[in-house]
Amino acid sequence: MDIVFSNSTLLFRQQPLVAPVRTVTGTHRQQNIITSATTTTTSSKNQLLFGSRTNLSLKSYNNSLPKLAIRVRCGASSGITEITESEFPNTVLKSERPVLVEFVANWCGPCRLVAPAVEWLAQEYGDRLTVVKIDHDANPQLIEEYKVYGLPTLILFKNGQEVPESRREGAITKLKLKEYIDTLLDSISVA
Repeated sequence: MDIVFSNSTLLFRQQPLVAPVRTVTGTHRQQNIITSATTTTTSSKNQLLFGSRTNLSLKSYNNSLPKLAIRVRCGASSGITEITESEFPNTVLKSERPVLVEFVANWCGPCRLVAPAVEWLAQEYGDRLTVVKIDHDANPQLIEEYKVYGLPTLILFKNGQEVPESRREGAITKLKLKEYIDTLLDSISVA
């Protein structure tokens, strides 16, 4: 299995196995991507790759090819925690710091487009702001309660309340995201 990097996509090309078990670890210098892959032969069907930005997994298809498990981690820890409805009150509403909540879905293209900018924001503003992610499909009560109609949706919370005019829907560039957060943080520090 070769791992080929492009600017935005991880591509996989199947090759015959040399040994029953093989571990490959490497670093892609341009984007600071660390990969770790382990392949093992198996009597079950070959696995077809699918998954999210950080965790890739496999599904069965063919008996003749090996099983592959891959985990991809981009750079350092992103600083974004994925939470559920049950964690929302303690993590967001009772937080002493401002909390930026990002509502996303795995199937949402604009969510994937915005993800690197939000990860940068979480790292850059980690001393002033907590950033959490909420899966749209897994948390329908929050989606209904906060009337999330478009994805991705960003909402800033302070002292258990949604900050007025903090709601932002749709894709956003890194520069616009920085302006958006700087304006909101300035407004809540004055208020």
